[in-house]
Amino acid sequence: MELSVNLGARSYPIVLGRLGQLGVRLARERAPGRCVLVSNEVVAPLYAQTALASLEGAGFEPTLVQIPDGEANKTLATWQGLVARLLELGVDRQTTLVSLGGGVTGDIVGFAASSTLRGLSFVQVPTTLLAMVDASVGGKTGVNTPQGKNLVGAFYQPILVLAAMDTLATLSPEEFRCGLGEVLKHAVLEGPDFFEWLACNAQAVLAQEPGVLEQAIARCCAYKAEIVAQDEREGGIRALLNCGHTLGHALERELGFGSLRHGEAVAIGIIGEAAICVARGHAPTAWLEALRTLTMALGLPIQAPGHLRVSAIVQSTRHDKKRAHGILTAALPAGPGRVTLSAVTPAELSVAAQAILPPEAECPS
Repeated sequence: MELSVNLGARSYPIVLGRLGQLGVRLARERAPGRCVLVSNEVVAPLYAQTALASLEGAGFEPTLVQIPDGEANKTLATWQGLVARLLELGVDRQTTLVSLGGGVTGDIVGFAASSTLRGLSFVQVPTTLLAMVDASVGGKTGVNTPQGKNLVGAFYQPILVLAAMDTLATLSPEEFRCGLGEVLKHAVLEGPDFFEWLACNAQAVLAQEPGVLEQAIARCCAYKAEIVAQDEREGGIRALLNCGHTLGHALERELGFGSLRHGEAVAIGIIGEAAICVARGHAPTAWLEALRTLTMALGLPIQAPGHLRVSAIVQSTRHDKKRAHGILTAALPAGPGRVTLSAVTPAELSVAAQAILPPEAECPS
């Protein structure tokens, strides 16, 4: 299955396929030559040889580079180390970078591609569900800092996304469910049809039934591709894709990056941000319950760890990169397909935080 992100000269295909197709598919986008395959210490032992063989079989001359895995390593130091290694290898502007891994690896490799020699072509080969449905599409690259998530980076589009569906076979159940947080987000954004489809097929998706899972991934990619084509650099409608991320990023920062999986944080964040809509009278309480029910059906948490304080969560939102002139704008879900951008107050963020903490943990902000 093949989709497309339509951005004029920067357009690129999204291919739902298998890792063995990498070389042949890349050869349709770039003439075979030198390339650098960048993977991580978890994925490389499983899949690097297949990727290298595929690239070599299509006439490419690949070199393998490994970087650390995990959100805790999504740092300026890791990015700097990768750029230094690329320069040691003597890459030039005809060298293509290929990212083989999850969202963290893709973000770091994309940022390195955007900044090395002022821009190298790069390919996303996502190997996690989360990266397939979200991180690999749209050109957001970057790293975290102690102040917050993705505060240093660039918008930089790949030339190809190959979602290697066969790599999902070795994904842990926890990592697979993490990706379902972004699937849930896309269902909330797209509208009632996808939301109801996901509710009806939650168990089949969890069981990774091939046809059902591919349909879920394709719907997510198609929706995101459409949004990115309209708003590449998040000047308007693309900000809706941040649904669940205002609170989600605050939770990740407060707990320490890597302590709570990103998709889990997003799922919890969607519930908290929906609570603001209920408090405003823009959504019924039944909507909040429907969200909680589907979130649990997908094996995702609906509450943050109880030791967090409301005040700490609210304080962490002050580092959100979407804050401008002291005002924080969030993508608030009032129902399937009813997500709007709206300024939120600290008092409303307290309401959201209380909605995602166990009752005994609720504290005044």
